[in-house]
Amino acid sequence: MDPDARRGRVLLEESREAVVVLDELDRVIGASRRARQSIDELREGEQIPDGLLSGAAGAIPLIVAYELGGRRERLVYLSRSGDLTAYEELRAGFTAVVSHELRTPLARLLSLLELATLPGENIAELVDRARSEVEQIRELIDEVLFLSELESGTRVVALGAVPVLPELEAVAEELGERAGRAGVDLAVVGDAEVELEIRPRMLRVIALNLAENAIRYAGPGASFTLAVEREQSAIVLRGTDDGVGVDETDLSRLFERFFRADRARASRGTGLGLAIVKHIVTQAGGTVEARGGRGAGLEINCVFPAP
Repeated sequence: MDPDARRGRVLLEESREAVVVLDELDRVIGASRRARQSIDELREGEQIPDGLLSGAAGAIPLIVAYELGGRRERLVYLSRSGDLTAYEELRAGFTAVVSHELRTPLARLLSLLELATLPGENIAELVDRARSEVEQIRELIDEVLFLSELESGTRVVALGAVPVLPELEAVAEELGERAGRAGVDLAVVGDAEVELEIRPRMLRVIALNLAENAIRYAGPGASFTLAVEREQSAIVLRGTDDGVGVDETDLSRLFERFFRADRARASRGTGLGLAIVKHIVTQAGGTVEARGGRGAGLEINCVFPAP
């Protein structure tokens, strides 16, 4: 079994949800440990038990269809009505975090407006600072909405193959001035023939967020490189910087919504950029991984199946 297949098997096996993989004839290809423990008569190579796909067996199915190597398969997530409690807790937690993230720039904006009423203040400077706070609020709202659309399926990630390198170069050109102000050098390398089955807009969002992450957090004097290459049966889009890096214990959390490492907590980022990267890559059938350490820079690998 190749490494990607083994990785997929482990991810399926260790899922905390009841997940079943079906072929086009509704035969079970694989199932998570929780699915096997909670569903009687679930056997690989056999038909999925009656009633599971219709909801008649008491489980609520969420079905995701996809193609792999020319084969049509389906992922079936099965939940009980009681599982909605956990969902509500997650939703409430997300709402609380968004509210907290909005409250900080709003408080600063209110303070600036109050200062503007005092005699002798530099009104032009206060207006510029207020405009910056409004821009941060707008950015946060836009990214929350964008992430919500990704999760709901409103945003289509993949439509057809697109050359990768021109999109990376366009992002580097767009961010060149900002990178210069931050003291970060941007570079793009890769094979001009490499293509990915992903919408150009989604590819640019990935590259933009990887580059912006380095511009914000790598530190002055750092270099950041966007690279794309073919590795065996996969396409790897890699963002690498040689900046301050993050603690190794934080690497696995970088893709969580609103998570910020210590240095990043003082920044004006939304904390959603890498979460968006992970969601797009996952919906395109790929995986993401962060490597590095404190003082050793940061490398983020987005691995996609080759078209």
